[in-house]
Amino acid sequence: MPLLQFDTTLSLDATETEAFAAFVRETYAERMRTGTSHVAVTVREHDESALSIGRGVEGDLLFADAEVRRGRDDETKRDFALAVMEHAHEAYGVPTPNLKVVFTEHDGPSMMGYDRVGGEWTPEEG
Repeated sequence: MPLLQFDTTLSLDATETEAFAAFVRETYAERMRTGTSHVAVTVREHDESALSIGRGVEGDLLFADAEVRRGRDDETKRDFALAVMEHAHEAYGVPTPNLKVVFTEHDGPSMMGYDRVGGEWTPEEG
């Protein structure tokens, strides 16, 4: 039951935000071998003074905090992170030094919705 949170200086309209969230949800399901119904995505826009990165260059920034179930290998997580960062770069022009993804892993039961408590992830899930 991942929670994928994006903080950005991009100024996206409602349609662009919804399209970005859909891309993230579908990409997560494909790369992380799971479904989409439980994937939560937030997109928070900030003034440029609110975000910074030491190696950053002029241009928009986009940082992702990916709260995920424990179980995927580093290569799988990197594949998802690169897909999202490449999309932000290609679709919105975010310079690559201004992109960052951080994963935090949780045991399945630590992730819950109103109607369910998450289980442990297994490769057979997807």
